[in-house]
Amino acid sequence: MARVVVALGGNALLRRGEPVSASTQRDNIRRAAKALAQLMGEGHQLVITHGNGPQVGLLALQGEAAGKGAFPLDVLGAETEGMIGYVLQQELDNAYAGPAQFATLLTQVEVDPGDAAFRTPRKPVGPVYTEGDARRLAEQRGWAIARDGDAWRRVVASPRPVRILEIDVIRLLVDQGVTVICAGGGGIPVAQRPDGSFVGVEAVIDKDHASGLLAAELKADAFLMLTDVPAVFTDWGAPAQRALGDVTPQDLAALDFAAGSMGPKVQAACDFVNRTGDMAGIGALEDASAILACQAGTRVVPALSR
Repeated sequence: MARVVVALGGNALLRRGEPVSASTQRDNIRRAAKALAQLMGEGHQLVITHGNGPQVGLLALQGEAAGKGAFPLDVLGAETEGMIGYVLQQELDNAYAGPAQFATLLTQVEVDPGDAAFRTPRKPVGPVYTEGDARRLAEQRGWAIARDGDAWRRVVASPRPVRILEIDVIRLLVDQGVTVICAGGGGIPVAQRPDGSFVGVEAVIDKDHASGLLAAELKADAFLMLTDVPAVFTDWGAPAQRALGDVTPQDLAALDFAAGSMGPKVQAACDFVNRTGDMAGIGALEDASAILACQAGTRVVPALSR
């Protein structure tokens, strides 16, 4: 039995251009749960994380539209972690035929308040806009904005995760055979005060970096990042684009990837492999089983196991 940390990308739960509605999200989560149930049926022990960028942005907009102002990002992160975790836990329970226990855990993740990411927001959240609408909203609401593919989105600070505060609780549940859903959206960002207490911070942690840290702390045998593309590509979007199969962190270090999309996944995969010597996979949700079997996706492996 392999212990596998599976990170579900935001695009795997809500495809680009789809409405951020409860029914649409449940339909996509149901599809994800079926793929995860297949992995469990093959004997793998899963720990599951997920993205939350579209959901955080929508809740912020809803708060502003109600005239009450948006809650801070750490609170919105906690809300979406509970919301998505609830639906995912329920759909997993429905999809998996065997005996299993599932638990969703709100997870605080410590960040460094001096992280340079607070000076250069880059993490996309919320819906996509035309450039004109994005610039108008940025002026009205004091947002930072950036291009995201063919559209524009709000961007916020995304500091690196330093420590998972609930790691001992997660480890305890996993050791008891519970399938844990945790660190959703990268976890709830918190910082430690000089007196040792913790406080939430205005940021969204990258889910892939937090998931990679989680996988390493749990001594996972594999770390999967599942999204809406079948692999990591060189020259993405160009006629010469090429899917990567087995690659090493050294191979990937010589290539450039978009900071707002594939870049964090590639870096998180390399960090996990360099730290543990185990495999990290990136690919499509429906190929999860094949990625573990080295038959699909991009597999980042140590140089000696190539």
